[in-house]
Amino acid sequence: MQHVVIRRWSGAAQLMAEMERRRDEVEQLIRGVPGFGAYYAVRTGANELVSITVCDDRAGTDESTRRARMGAAEYPGHRDESPGGDRGRDVHRVLALASA
Repeated sequence: MQHVVIRRWSGAAQLMAEMERRRDEVEQLIRGVPGFGAYYAVRTGANELVSITVCDDRAGTDESTRRARMGAAEYPGHRDESPGGDRGRDVHRVLALASA
């Protein structure tokens, strides 16, 4: 069963600008996660971002969280508002998945 990690960032205007500018780097970084399935970054406001990563197992979502934090650390001023305390994520098992 696949796992998904949902990360929520506030104060992330600079982070989002850099993600857009360095889109290829971000894609390579996330695609390199073992068991990678899908990644979505959604601007939810002027300074808010939600990212969703789908992996084959919990180890993949753990690694994607580690990589996201490493990359985001370069851009101060944002806050990880994800549930999960110091783990900074909300991990779920995927019940259904559909795409076009």
